[in-house]
Order: sequence, then C-alpha cells, then structure tokens
Amino acid sequence: MTAPLMPKATAVWLVENTTLTFRQIAEFCELHELEIQAIADGDVAFNILGVSPIETGQLTIEEIRRCEADRKALLQANELERNVKAKNAKAKKMLSPSQRSDKPCAILWIIKNCPEIIDSQICKLIGTTKPTIEAIRTGSHKDMANIRAKNPVAVGLCTEKDLDKAISISKARTTKKEKPVKEKKVKETKAKKEKKAPAKKTKKA
Repeated sequence: MTAPLMPKATAVWLVENTTLTFRQIAEFCELHELEIQAIADGDVAFNILGVSPIETGQLTIEEIRRCEADRKALLQANELERNVKAKNAKAKKMLSPSQRSDKPCAILWIIKNCPEIIDSQICKLIGTTKPTIEAIRTGSHKDMANIRAKNPVAVGLCTEKDLDKAISISKARTTKKEKPVKEKKVKETKAKKEKKAPAKKTKKA
C-alpha cells in the first residue's frame, strides 16, 4: 500500500474525525501506532493541520465506515493519480499540465509558510527559477492576481519528506549564522566593559 502524500496530516484528520483504532490509522499512514497515540494525546503534530483523505481521493467515506464497523479490518486506499504524481516528482519526470500551472501557487505557499527556506532550495523542490520566485515574492509576477497558495506536497510537486528536509537544512543554516554573530557581540561587550573599568591604584610603600 502507498502511504498518503502527507501521512502525519492525514493521521491528524483521521484521529479527529473518525473512530478508527490507532492500529488502523497507523497501518494506513505507515506510521508507528505509538505515534498515532501521541497525536491523539496532543504530544506531537499539534501544529499540523489535518488533511482529509476523502477530499484528496485516497479514501472513500464508505471505506472508513467499513473499518469503523470492523476494528480488525484495514483501510484500503484508492488508486490515486496523486501517488503517481508524487513518484514522478521524485523521479523528476514530466509533470502534468495542472502540476506545471500549480508551480507558482506552490512557490507562494512556501514563501508564506516556510520563509526560512532559501530560493535555491525552492528551485530544487519545485523545479523553478530564481527570477520566478523573486517575481512572486515581490508581487510582480504576470499572473499574480490568479495565484493562490497551495501546499506543494498536496499537488504532487515534492514529497513531505523533501519539504521537511529543506526546512531542517534552512534552520540549521540560520542557527549556524547566528552563532558567530552572538559570539562577536559578547566579545565586543566584554571589551567595552574592560575598557571602561577604572585601573586599579597601586598602594605606595
């Protein structure tokens, strides 16, 4: 079975909107059962917005009801074009016309929701160019009036794993840059204090 494009977000929705067991949700989302319990307890994924597998076409309401009635049954995912899109995106194969038109929307989503991701990473994730990113960032894109932010994972332009990796790399880079600056300020402050401190008077014999 192919896991949802956004397994954690899907798990959040299933926990909040169904009476499925942790095991059923874990099996469908390809996550550990303890992780599903942690989501239900609010210990993890509390900042993740749930994504309905019904709206994305991964499950039918009938399939969910069937498994709610039989706690031993396992959810069977639909055959999705989205799963094919995800594989194509990872393999860098030709995109569908709808995916190509969704690129500006995906760029806008990243700029709004993941500002720490730098342009070179956006280029790699979405398969775009820096001038296009800059045009969307400044609002000068020729089709700006029609661009609506869309999660790049949801439209199959990258995987959740790739997006999380890009965010982690960007945060690590930012932390690395901030550290020398802080150290420099501490040294400057220390030097100023030493300069201002009055010289100790020596006692005369």
